[in-house]
Amino acid sequence: MRTLVVGGGGREHALVWALERAGSVDEILCAPGNPGIAEIAECFDLAVTDIPGLVGLAKRTDSDLVVVGPEAPLVAGLADSLADANIRVFGPHARGALLEGSKSYAKKLMKAKGIPTAKSEEFELAADAIRYVERTGGPVVVKADGLAAGKGVTVCNDADEARVAVQTAMTERRFGDAGARILIEERMMGPELSILAFCDGKSILPMQAAQDFKRIHEGDAGPNTGGMGAYSPVAICTDAVFGQAIDRVLEPIAAALQDEGEPYVGVIYAGLILTGDGLKVIEFNCRFGDPEAQVLLPRLNTDLGEVMAACVDGSLSTINLDWSPNAAVCVVLASAGYPEGPVSTGVPIEGLQAARREGATVFHSGTEMKDGQIVTAGGRVLCVTATGKDARIARASAYAAVGQISFEGMQFRSDIGAEN
Repeated sequence: MRTLVVGGGGREHALVWALERAGSVDEILCAPGNPGIAEIAECFDLAVTDIPGLVGLAKRTDSDLVVVGPEAPLVAGLADSLADANIRVFGPHARGALLEGSKSYAKKLMKAKGIPTAKSEEFELAADAIRYVERTGGPVVVKADGLAAGKGVTVCNDADEARVAVQTAMTERRFGDAGARILIEERMMGPELSILAFCDGKSILPMQAAQDFKRIHEGDAGPNTGGMGAYSPVAICTDAVFGQAIDRVLEPIAAALQDEGEPYVGVIYAGLILTGDGLKVIEFNCRFGDPEAQVLLPRLNTDLGEVMAACVDGSLSTINLDWSPNAAVCVVLASAGYPEGPVSTGVPIEGLQAARREGATVFHSGTEMKDGQIVTAGGRVLCVTATGKDARIARASAYAAVGQISFEGMQFRSDIGAEN
């Protein structure tokens, strides 16, 4: 099976890495890819938003399956265009991708199925939103309705912080059109976890749990990022919690998407929190998490190509997932200035081979090749993943590998997986 992966970040590197190990996959292509991906796949210089170009590439290369990694092309309708061209695609159509593309749409689906989540109010005028937070006060979460690369959520301790968050999103438009509408939610407290599931439009197949770290600094301080690290499995995800996630969240949201009249094919990502009132949904995404993919895929023994093909063919019920009992820990290395920018780019990276000798897999997130040297090319630069028989060993291996890598301004958290 010739497989084309769309994307060029750490998640897509992990997907290519897993597919390269899949017996069902004969050849892997990637657009646009990155220097790490280029070591194991043929890369094509096409933007993930170049829908006509990507459809043309899939046709020209006779790709048997297209795997769409990022959310932006899914929301823009890449899967629709590929399907119209009779090209098999793993990833939801634009309607299904609204699960992530519009938080208000996701809230509507949750309300329809009684899925537990935070109480919220929607606003399209900054003045109305500010009056609301001044009236209610207290800790709230301000969310841009649309896609904001994981940075459109602001956790506010009081009305003053909420007022600033509203102005940042709606008046300053720091998140672009994503902030034209916002949601203001009650702030939920408790440990978080992510549970993802494959979906073929009829049934779901849950993956094991992971936990990611969204804040830039240790102790969950500072602004939100796209994710500074992750680990799997997660001790707080007991059998009871996992069962609740399936029965109360994943199966109902899959049913809600089916009710919309268009089969949802791909991954449903549930960001969850264990509150004093029980398990609740923080957010849904329409694709693999990043960096959750970098700890889940190294633990998946089942042929990923076969699983994706079963999703596309509607035969997911015939698949069983086999997971390694080992733990995986991923540490993200980010550029100076991230996440609020501007970030430093074009900075030479040293120590990649030495990190691999420590037993880690280094997934490239924001890198490029310049004059024969791999340099930084984005906010999140590398994802250093290691596995071990338990989280302590995996964590020690990951940080040993991190210690081999250096670039000017490199920042990372030292507490990924510390409490597991």
